[in-house]
Amino acid sequence: MQHSVTGCLIAGGKSRRMGKDKRFLKLGGISLIDRSLQILEGLFQDIIVVLAEPMPGLSSGRHRVTYDVIKDCGSLGGLYTALMEAASPRIFAVACDMPFLNADVIRYLVDLDPDADIVGARLRTGLQPMHALYSKRCVPILERMARSGDLKIQRLFEDPQLRIRLVGESDLTGLDPDLRSFHNINTPAEYDNAHRLWAPSQDR
Repeated sequence: MQHSVTGCLIAGGKSRRMGKDKRFLKLGGISLIDRSLQILEGLFQDIIVVLAEPMPGLSSGRHRVTYDVIKDCGSLGGLYTALMEAASPRIFAVACDMPFLNADVIRYLVDLDPDADIVGARLRTGLQPMHALYSKRCVPILERMARSGDLKIQRLFEDPQLRIRLVGESDLTGLDPDLRSFHNINTPAEYDNAHRLWAPSQDR
């Protein structure tokens, strides 16, 4: 159980492409938000849920819930809020729409480089900023980005003030052969695909 890193669930999305609140979509009978919390609970002593606004139906009173400090900044605003609210020097941030989170992958990234300001993955599909570790040294840079309207978190990975540690697919496939833990759900088609992936995963 990690005590020096806070687990942060960024759950403030608008779900525009889904057409309904994806946080409560179910897979294997469990909502996406509760599924993510279950994984984080097995890894981190302290967990924060970051929302854009109050969310009726949030079942977990087990964890601290906080709201975006800077409004209307999407995932970048959620990440900034998580770092501001965390008592620990580093956080591991995940989005709530990743139904196949893998505890071994998260543990590997958290333990990889204790001096890094960002530890994340660069896959063939690109950087994975909503499944990564961040230090509080990112806070002033994120605030500057948010205030200027530059909301692409990937740009944070280019900042020369920060120490970045990236891993590639070959570093992760031993733990997650299909890299399924990085799949997310934004559209009805992706939700249908998650159901197709879920059934075979139960036979492993």
